Amino acid sequence: MTELSRADLHTSVSDPVATSMNFLNEIAGRYPDAISLAAGRPYDGFYSVGDIARYQQSYVDHLRARGLGEDRVRGLLLQYGRTNGQLGELIARMLEVDQDIVVPADSVMVTAGCQEAMVIALRALCAGPDDVVLAAEPCYVGLTGAARILGVEVVPVPEAPGGLDPETVAEVAARVRARGKRPRALYLVPNFSNPSGISLPVAVRSRLLEVAGEQDLLLLEDDPYGLFGLDDEPRPALKSLDTEGRVLYLGSFAKSCFPGARVGFLVADQTVVDEHGGRTLLADEMSAIKSMLTVNTSPISQAVIGGVLVESGCSLRAANRDKLAFYRHNLRTLLAALEEHFPQPDRDDRGVRWNVPGGGFFAVVDVPFAADEKLLELSAEQFGVLWTPMSFFYADGGHHALRLSCSYLEAEQIAEGVRRLSRLVAENA
Repeated sequence: MTELSRADLHTSVSDPVATSMNFLNEIAGRYPDAISLAAGRPYDGFYSVGDIARYQQSYVDHLRARGLGEDRVRGLLLQYGRTNGQLGELIARMLEVDQDIVVPADSVMVTAGCQEAMVIALRALCAGPDDVVLAAEPCYVGLTGAARILGVEVVPVPEAPGGLDPETVAEVAARVRARGKRPRALYLVPNFSNPSGISLPVAVRSRLLEVAGEQDLLLLEDDPYGLFGLDDEPRPALKSLDTEGRVLYLGSFAKSCFPGARVGFLVADQTVVDEHGGRTLLADEMSAIKSMLTVNTSPISQAVIGGVLVESGCSLRAANRDKLAFYRHNLRTLLAALEEHFPQPDRDDRGVRWNVPGGGFFAVVDVPFAADEKLLELSAEQFGVLWTPMSFFYADGGHHALRLSCSYLEAEQIAEGVRRLSRLVAENA
């Protein structure tokens, strides 16, 4: 049989980011009885197999109500479709209702999950080897992994304890230019970031948009957790504050609907001017990339998500009221369990501390020892609890911290998981 040298394969096959996530899955498989505070997936109890047919039927009814004949409806669901998808009008309406974001429907590209949206945005914006992307660090591994596959350099912008500092963004962009590179965009999750849980204040968001203009940067705003705050305080999307067309908005239905649909979207309403003065939308230009990547997003999956939007009046906030209450309770349970099992003043003496996010699925715990893969395996085997090393989210850092997720479990499991974690810390601090 033919044998291939691993050294002759692209570096992405041995990317530490990808292998670290595979390691997490492998550990979870070997220790199925361990409580996983590592999984950032939504709670299974919200989903039913019957929902699939119901939502598809709601979308079909919507198409018929618009006057489409049966041949047209059949073609929309079962044939190859428009590259940029068929949900643009519904998604644009959702953005206006929920986020006060007003964009044309044609600027919406429906993607095979938000991960594809990241790949398309990176590929379109980074035209040559000198084009780089800045990213708030710690950074979601999906972005860094996508960039690695494409050969796009990612330059980290370290978060301060309170989140991303716009002046630091300007400094990093200037350093990038000083070494002959061109910073094209900044990737960030402004609401309850994965993994840090940090949410940016409104004043910081406004200043960040100013810096983007000063530094000629586009902003890649990823917002999978914005619906899930601990309170009802409005947190305006960067896109809703954007008056200069600096923001590309990346959206996902994985947390707000369900991950199995694998539907996300990208809003790219910027104008592209060609050498003859012709003008098009950036979303239309990007469709050439998508057509060679996935041809089009599954129309059947789009129908499921379309049904969710139709039934909710194009408001994911309305559709997620029960989920919001559940996730709020879980995050409060996680924070209360940390307080219970790491009480003062003992935790200060042991060098343990954590952030208190205002929403989302994650909290970060600093510990006085290396929270690495070796310790994670020990944690699973001897203490029955899983977590995610924060080093997975850094180019080089996060070695003494771990991420805890509270989205996938019942509250009682979260509390027990933190109790088990406290035993691990007690034996290693």
